[in-house]
Amino acid sequence: MADDDTDPQPRLRSTSYAVLGLLSFGQELSGFDMKRWADWSLKFFYWAPSYSQIYGELHRLEELGLVVSRLDDNKNVQRKRGEREKRVYRITAAGERAVSAWTAEAAPEPAVLKHGIMLRAWLGHTAEPAKLREMVLAHRAQSERMRVLAEDHAQGAAPVPEWAYPVAVLNWSAQYYADEVARADTLLAELDRLAAQRKREARRKG
Repeated sequence: MADDDTDPQPRLRSTSYAVLGLLSFGQELSGFDMKRWADWSLKFFYWAPSYSQIYGELHRLEELGLVVSRLDDNKNVQRKRGEREKRVYRITAAGERAVSAWTAEAAPEPAVLKHGIMLRAWLGHTAEPAKLREMVLAHRAQSERMRVLAEDHAQGAAPVPEWAYPVAVLNWSAQYYADEVARADTLLAELDRLAAQRKREARRKG
């Protein structure tokens, strides 16, 4: 579908804008490229999409005229027998207007905290204290790994001018995971206090 400056702004899901955003840096990307870039940055704060999710969004965006695609006819690429030609996507002028309008004009959604470890801690009275502590320690270790990875990704892309804003968000993500480590430490101290209290109460009842 050709670009059309008269198209009204469509109503899209936030994940659609995330996919449009991946194409907004001016490069043609395949679904594989988009998955790689999402795992490089988006997964730290918003979305770690599957290939099926990416291609589903791309199909919808192409129907709306916000992206266009073509088969990559790069003759320098050696393909294995039976391997299909790669389809690459680019954002259209209508897509650029849509993502710019959403970024600048849409009311920001409140952050929704859906935290499995917090839910388990909330149900701590139903769990063995040692097992609950083990889960929080595992969460702490995962958060520390994510902090280090976000910092590494930010430092690796820092010299690339077009990635200045994603780098800023990666730095924010690294701080988030550092804070998560600190919150896990606070929770562990509280769990230790509650475990000791449970032992005292059990001895009294026994």
